[in-house]
Amino acid sequence: MTFAIALSGLNAASSDLEVTANNIANVNTTGFKGSRAEFAEVFAVGTQSVSSNASGSGVKVSRIAQQFSQGNVDFTDNALDLAIGGEGFFVLSDNGARSYTRAGAFSVDANGFVVNAQGNRLQAYPAAGNGLFNTGTPTDLLLTTGASPPRATTAADMGLNLPADAAVPINPVFDAADPSTFNHTASVSIYDSLGAAHTATFYFIKDPAVNTWTTRVQIAGNDVGGPTPIVFSSDGTLSTPVGGQLPLPAYNPGTGAQDINLTLNFLNTTQFGDAFGVNSLSQDGYTTGRLTGVAVDPTGIVAARFTNGQSTQLGKLALANFASPQGLQQIGNTTWGESSSSGDALLGEAATASFGSIQSGALEASNVDLTAQLVSMITSQRNFQANAQAIETADAVTQTVINIR
Repeated sequence: MTFAIALSGLNAASSDLEVTANNIANVNTTGFKGSRAEFAEVFAVGTQSVSSNASGSGVKVSRIAQQFSQGNVDFTDNALDLAIGGEGFFVLSDNGARSYTRAGAFSVDANGFVVNAQGNRLQAYPAAGNGLFNTGTPTDLLLTTGASPPRATTAADMGLNLPADAAVPINPVFDAADPSTFNHTASVSIYDSLGAAHTATFYFIKDPAVNTWTTRVQIAGNDVGGPTPIVFSSDGTLSTPVGGQLPLPAYNPGTGAQDINLTLNFLNTTQFGDAFGVNSLSQDGYTTGRLTGVAVDPTGIVAARFTNGQSTQLGKLALANFASPQGLQQIGNTTWGESSSSGDALLGEAATASFGSIQSGALEASNVDLTAQLVSMITSQRNFQANAQAIETADAVTQTVINIR
């Protein structure tokens, strides 16, 4: 019996050493979660057993328990390196077979899908437009590689100050090439439906009438609107046009694009006793954009950025959690599969309920404490040696008995 008890101790110490060695081997593995060996005594109990006099039958490994504590977050320069701060797992799909991981080193494959090193595709909720996402069933996250379409300018907002003490121009006949025919000018680039840029220039001319100006508009040197009166009240605020809106006649850009229908907004334009000033001048169109990068925010929204300053939401990362993460089945490559012990996967969104937030440009390091593992290795070695000594002692006692004459 002593030999069997000591042998169980050797096996237990060997298992403990194997777990420690695996932890040490993965101390630099991204998203790795360390394990520990847990033991239980073996005690034979029968109807005729006398428990007060029983010595026990040895030890066994009751389980190898995974430790899902948070690992350190190491920052990188790759926007598709993702780390979860808190609970949850990234969801992966291998031709429909789901797995779960904390290793967020992702890249883009030849087809534009976001994958890990094994080619498993990252799962996300597809965008439904207007900042909404279809959170019913996650799908493979696909990065767009096309251009961002242009948008034709429809409105230009002008925040100007026209000086109240301005004089009427010397030459009353307007000529865009003659500065003596107007007081001030401002310009902005606008875009047609094909994304081509055109310069819109606005001319402001002081009218002999009190608190009154006229404006003329040219696009690419062609007259479009005016002369149109702009009237201010005695306190310098805009009076006419009512509401500040001034629609211009349609302009044909001559590029095969649709006519530009531009509305000027003078609501923020004033006439104070100050110098002419352009406080703000903006328009709502933009040209075609090329993809410059991808960004992932803490809630898991993945957006593509383009050279025209626009961004397009591609999806929202799906996260999974489990009632008992320690029950997950390890399937290699720092991934886990659900089991009856873990419970079904609970899918959700980052930074909601029990799910952590996502850090882009970062990776979660292994949670293995190397110093603690080295100490555990020494302890395992001592336990192995002690059990080996028990076998040696039992062998000596047996030999003594055999040698009795």
